[in-house]
Amino acid sequence: MGRVALEHVTKRFGDTVAVDDVSFEVDGHEFVVLLGPSGCGKTTALRMVAGLDEPDSGTIRIGERIVNGVEAKDRDVAMVFQSYALYPHLSVRKNIEFPLRTRRVPSQERGALVVQAAGALGLEGLLDRRPGQLSGGQRQRVALARAIVRRPEVFLMDEPLSNLDAKLRVQTRAELVELQRRLEATVIYVTHDQVEAMTMGHRIAVMDAGVLQQIGPPQAVYDRPANLFVAGFIGSPPMNTITARVSNRDGQPTIEVPGGSVPVPSPLAPALHRSATSEVVVGVRPEHLRMASDGFAPATVTVVESLGHELHVICRLTDDQMVIVRQAVGGAVPHEGDAVSLSAAPGDLHLFDGGTGARIGAG
Repeated sequence: MGRVALEHVTKRFGDTVAVDDVSFEVDGHEFVVLLGPSGCGKTTALRMVAGLDEPDSGTIRIGERIVNGVEAKDRDVAMVFQSYALYPHLSVRKNIEFPLRTRRVPSQERGALVVQAAGALGLEGLLDRRPGQLSGGQRQRVALARAIVRRPEVFLMDEPLSNLDAKLRVQTRAELVELQRRLEATVIYVTHDQVEAMTMGHRIAVMDAGVLQQIGPPQAVYDRPANLFVAGFIGSPPMNTITARVSNRDGQPTIEVPGGSVPVPSPLAPALHRSATSEVVVGVRPEHLRMASDGFAPATVTVVESLGHELHVICRLTDDQMVIVRQAVGGAVPHEGDAVSLSAAPGDLHLFDGGTGARIGAG
């Protein structure tokens, strides 16, 4: 129950390919987040699962059923939108009850289901109010209650928290995760917010320009991005990327970075050789980059940002490329204009093909 599969799904709007040959599966009771920038195709993919748009090619399955051509109302899915889409003239009770009325659920059963859904989201004391009397967070809870009241096979959520302020968004995010676990629900959740994706999803599917770039558990995607787009999109601050060249010193492959060089980590050497590329991009997370006397690249500190719990030290390499060093509070604080040397452990370095952007090797 609740399994969803997209198989080579493509959707075009005129000459624009919104979703390009996308395939992935969502297991029953799994929370999968579609993540990417505006216009990447994530909402179009969600709408095709919902039945609001039809694919031009490919197959969509919900459970064991192929749902291509099946009307939205017959797919047993519930969708929660960015806008709450509540009926302003109806009470909270009647808003939650509405999908049960359309399915002609008996009155007594409707009342019990509404109370149960409202209780799951802390709305018991608000059932007689109208949406205009509620806060944004309360209205979002009503929209969620309306979705869960009939226990659909799949929940589809399109940026449901984006209209909330930062504090309420964090609170509601935790409540949504707890609710999904309690209901053992299958959820496909769309967002452009990587923090939401990393903290909520069992797996995240990163999309760009209609193409699925990578799918996997959040930590795996963070630790081993499949390409430069994922490396730059996941992480705050994102992964540092330094354009470099491959050379050969005494028979050993070496990566020439601005002002210095980095020996190729031994696990990556065979993959780098197979790639036969001379232009590479070195990636290193800000928390893995440090300032040391034996660094591989000289740099100059340009800005030091204090976030209270940590510092972001922005440095300029000799060719004006910028990198960020994440540094814990409590140590020596660098100053603007300081000359430093940057270093990282070999195991913390990532290599990408300078032409295709694809990851080189498994490092």
